[in-house]
Amino acid sequence: MSEASTEMDTPRLTAPPPMTFIEVAKLFLRTWPYIKPVVWHVVGWFSLAMSIGLLAGYITLTGADLLNNKVLDAQPVQPFQAMVLLLDSSYVTAEELSVEQRTVVRNRLIVYGVLFMIILRMLADSLGVVYWETWIAQRINQNLRVKMIENAENLSLKYQSHARTGDAIYRVFQDSRMISNVIATIILDPLEQGAGMLGAFVIIWFFSPVLGFMFLAAFVPVFLLAAWWTPRIQRLAWLSRQSNSDVTSRIQEVAQSIRVIKANQAEGIVVRRFDRDSNYALDNAYHFRLEIMLFYIAMATIAGILLIVSDYLMADWTIGEEETYLGGVFTFILGFALWNLGAFQAARGNNAELIGKYNFMFMAWFAALDLAMGLNRAYYLLDLKPEVEERDDAVSMPAPIQAVRYNGVHFSYEAERPVLKGADLTARAGTITAIVGATGSGKSTLMSLLLRLYDPDAGSITVNGTDLKGLGIESIRQNVAIALQQNVLFATTVSENIGYAARNVTPDRIRQAAKIACADEFIEEMAQGYNTELGERGGKLSTGQRQRLSIARAIVRDTPILILDEPTASLDAETEQSVLRNLSDWGKDRVLFVITHRLSTIRNADQIAFLKDGQISEVGDHDSLMAITDGDYRHFVAEETISSEGEAS
Repeated sequence: MSEASTEMDTPRLTAPPPMTFIEVAKLFLRTWPYIKPVVWHVVGWFSLAMSIGLLAGYITLTGADLLNNKVLDAQPVQPFQAMVLLLDSSYVTAEELSVEQRTVVRNRLIVYGVLFMIILRMLADSLGVVYWETWIAQRINQNLRVKMIENAENLSLKYQSHARTGDAIYRVFQDSRMISNVIATIILDPLEQGAGMLGAFVIIWFFSPVLGFMFLAAFVPVFLLAAWWTPRIQRLAWLSRQSNSDVTSRIQEVAQSIRVIKANQAEGIVVRRFDRDSNYALDNAYHFRLEIMLFYIAMATIAGILLIVSDYLMADWTIGEEETYLGGVFTFILGFALWNLGAFQAARGNNAELIGKYNFMFMAWFAALDLAMGLNRAYYLLDLKPEVEERDDAVSMPAPIQAVRYNGVHFSYEAERPVLKGADLTARAGTITAIVGATGSGKSTLMSLLLRLYDPDAGSITVNGTDLKGLGIESIRQNVAIALQQNVLFATTVSENIGYAARNVTPDRIRQAAKIACADEFIEEMAQGYNTELGERGGKLSTGQRQRLSIARAIVRDTPILILDEPTASLDAETEQSVLRNLSDWGKDRVLFVITHRLSTIRNADQIAFLKDGQISEVGDHDSLMAITDGDYRHFVAEETISSEGEAS
């Protein structure tokens, strides 16, 4: 098979088994901790929405009665209607309204209708209800997003190293939005629509119990259809979200690797992969919406038949001028004692409204399924338990720090591939320890364990004899600084990059750190010095300049333990020696670890720890280790020397 055809193969995703109604309900119940802070806002919103709904329902029904029966058919108004419209008793006692009286009723009906639209709809409904609901939803979403990020930050790097960044972004940004819809789609709107549905049923029974039984019976086939469609909707909702998450991951990977892509002329491959993933996501989204539309068509068919039958029956009752079921009971506030044109139109509008609420409730169920899939993915980040956890009795880092000791440390990222196999090492204050070994031997892992980014599988790491697991995680990371090999910088000022995450940092401390890292000279030469804005990822700087800023960032934290991961890999020999001399003076009372391959850096270390086969095979200074015949370090130096001479030639 050709490369092109392989790239265009459709990705395959296997959806999880459909969730039961109870599982979906439990999923929504988990939203309570995020809703609780705004629960009284929810109660207030619902009360306002219900009040507006009840008032609007009565005004709509009364308006239909006044227009059809009073204005058009000249029937006398009800006493309560006369009181609201400020009409005298002649409008109630008259056998038939005069043309002049009908005109007065019409005009006042128009005035009241306009006032209703302006005051109730625009001010109360649009500004009050909609704005308030939006605020509530966004606050709930904010609560969940913050919790997701907080939990994701606490997960160990063992998880982070395998997870796709784009997937986490989609879960936090997109899937978490579902909780903001829960309050509306699952709670508020169904309550409001359910109350409206109950009110519509009451009005239908007001006109005729036969109509009431018909609309109740119609619920059964629609419910059965919804039950049959539910697993299909769940599956497609999950596929749609997962495939869109894959597209987000693809975008993130492309943005992160753009230099590699261009350097290898892989633009065509990247575009084909993105086109494949994007089309697959679009297909899943299309089929998801298609299934909902097919259900809607089936439901609309049942609704259409029901409305036709109900119209036929109501027309027959209207022609025969039969009595309505409860029309004569409420004549004080409402007409419709007999089936007439006004009653027909009012009942017909109510029937259509009830069908609309049927549609809403069942479509809300399918929206709830989509929300459940999104929440399930969002809760995934919350359900992950950090492998590195702090004990309840954790204490602060001891001070002053005298020694850091590794005692038989074992560690593996994957059980079948151990990285460390009983590493032993002691580093004392006032010394620089160089961690040396072949690529992939576990040097960075050894230092990551000191930060408790991971925990050893066996053995221990102690500070002044206290196991790291007994120390507070925050206390450890406040006392251990690291300059990473990647030299990650941000699109902000030089000063803010150096002072990033340092507490109570001052401009003097920032300048002093830059001086120790030999970065002060090139910073001062910039247009605005320490206030110069750097580009994305420090793109305005050379690799060596970025490396010195990274070292300065670690130094400015003024911690008793400092880890430098390949700190001078991109520096020239003269600058390297200057940085190392400064670090040696600065670190007289500190424990310094240096991970490096450069012999010029290694030779200046107080002790060298050679890491081989997961163990510290040799420890000593440069001269003592070179004196070991056939020693691992001596062999390493010989290879590095040959490599350096080859590069020089």
